[in-house]
Amino acid sequence: MTAIAPSPARVRAAALLPRLALVLAALLAALFTAAGPATAHAALTASDPKEGAVVATAPAQVTLSFSEQVAMGDDSIRVMDPQGRRVDTGELRDMCSGSTIRYGTALHSGLPDGTYTVAWQAVSADSHPVSGAFTFSIGAPSATSVALPTGQAGGGPVGIVYGIARYAAYAGFTVLVGGAAFILLCWRRGAAQRPLQKLVVRAWVTLTAATLAMLVLRNPYTGSGRFADALDLDGLKAVLETKPGASLISRLLLLGAAALFIAVLFGAFARRTAETGDIGKGKGKNGDKDKGQAADKEANDLLFGLGIGGAVVAGGIAATWSLSEHASTGVQPGIAMPADILHLLAVAAWLGGLTALLVALHKVPGIEREAVQRFSRVAFVSVLVLTVTGIYQSWRQVGSWSALTGTSYGQILLLKVGLVAALVGIAYVSRSWTARLTDAPAGKPAKVGRQRDVSRETQPAAVTVPDDPKRAAQLARQRAARENAREKQVRDADPNRAGLRRSVLAEAGVAVVLLAVTTVLTSTEPGRTAEQASGRDSAATAVPNRAIKITLPFDTGGEKGKGSVRVELDPGRVGANSLHVWVDDTEGKPLDIPEIKVAFTLPAKDIGPLPLIPERAAPGHWSASGVQLPLAGEWRIDVSVRTSDIDQTTVQKNVKIG
Repeated sequence: MTAIAPSPARVRAAALLPRLALVLAALLAALFTAAGPATAHAALTASDPKEGAVVATAPAQVTLSFSEQVAMGDDSIRVMDPQGRRVDTGELRDMCSGSTIRYGTALHSGLPDGTYTVAWQAVSADSHPVSGAFTFSIGAPSATSVALPTGQAGGGPVGIVYGIARYAAYAGFTVLVGGAAFILLCWRRGAAQRPLQKLVVRAWVTLTAATLAMLVLRNPYTGSGRFADALDLDGLKAVLETKPGASLISRLLLLGAAALFIAVLFGAFARRTAETGDIGKGKGKNGDKDKGQAADKEANDLLFGLGIGGAVVAGGIAATWSLSEHASTGVQPGIAMPADILHLLAVAAWLGGLTALLVALHKVPGIEREAVQRFSRVAFVSVLVLTVTGIYQSWRQVGSWSALTGTSYGQILLLKVGLVAALVGIAYVSRSWTARLTDAPAGKPAKVGRQRDVSRETQPAAVTVPDDPKRAAQLARQRAARENAREKQVRDADPNRAGLRRSVLAEAGVAVVLLAVTTVLTSTEPGRTAEQASGRDSAATAVPNRAIKITLPFDTGGEKGKGSVRVELDPGRVGANSLHVWVDDTEGKPLDIPEIKVAFTLPAKDIGPLPLIPERAAPGHWSASGVQLPLAGEWRIDVSVRTSDIDQTTVQKNVKIG
């Protein structure tokens, strides 16, 4: 039996795979062991009053704290009494200070006892709408006619249509950029091929239509959720003043430049490549070498201009996502946004080029083997860029193993990683088919599927067109069917080409699912934020023989109403404790206020609130002794700060008492 040695390309690929696996494993380990804050998709981190709290007296206002900057309007926070009537003034209070993101609304005075509902809605800095609702009670809980909303902002029919438009925009961008890159980098002769022209133009139309749809639906998507509000010109004007609205308008302007690029690509460039070939041969149509070299130079200059211009336009369109979504918020946005642009361009070059290759294999007889080889190299570089930028972005949005496995974002990310791995595996099979095409014996024609001139074997005899129009149309349809059959025979004449076509088709199928998962991922609350939101009420742990010390920022909304309150409970255990409270202004200086109150509650045992009014010891300092805490557990400390006759707020913190 004769042994056949594997091709050098396969040997090199097999030797490279283990090294790539080790590098990937090391990068993943570094990714999930690194620490550092990063968020996207704003989450509610605290509220005053707290969700489910029972306060003794009616608060003067309701405040909400978020994990990142949000956009809110006067109607973003609504407070309703047990009968469903609004009891807030409808005026939004901006209480942000430094890294503290807090907004509130004042309540009417003289509110009776009962259960009140707080509903809020905002747009996070990464352009996604967020919303929520909770209840608190004054005096004692009561029945309420207000039902907490079950839907989230950005949901409903408008959210579904907006999500479809987002997917269409990603798909259109991928095929538009990838198809053009395939022509310029891999197969210049493809610029004159009708199927590839249709593919790129349809991708441009899809991206343009999806962008227009997102712009029109942006107002109801982030607001009421009603399609009718898409016709609200005031709402559209408000959208244009936001960062997402500006990004969508910028994308439409860049698509105008892309239309000019497409016109040149399929016009002047297609004519030049038809004259000089995919790779210039230095000969004119009549064998004139000088004219051929001049035509080659002109084609190469045009190729250079299209390459530079296309890269700028493609990068600009990718930036409209990066500058308004996840990459623009959180830690290291200056690095994250360029990385995200590279990530999007790499996705387009790989998956969009894959789509163009699939169309060429199915619709264009005789695509050169060299074109398939060039795309294989482009795809390999794209995968490397995707790996590096994807790992970095995953670290920003996940950051820990627990978030990777315990949040929806992390689980969807794992699904995406699995799909990418499957895609790379199928791509390896495609490279094997490409190697078979490359290793074809010498003397074979250079074009895939040209081993046999099937068209001559099945050339039909000349036919006379009858005078009857119906008969003539019937014969024309028959001739078209025969032409299609001959073209199919030409395309299927090479078994290697058929195998490559099947593997590329499988890649394209996985790519469609991958784009859908990516679209869902961009609309999901990242793992870091989800963990931060779920742990916002976590208690401070008591250390034996060491006082519990906590610092809480506050804002009563009035003049000189911002500052921080420092609480020290010593020794922080069951039994008698001493309590000290210091109140500082925004500059860290003691702030002397009219009144400070403290209450202790143990929700697990239904103990409390145990009220306490400490005595003023010095300006900005209050103290109390003999503070009795009867049981161990997670106690909630409520500190009520009053800075004037009408300005008051309550801040809370959970602590563990051992």
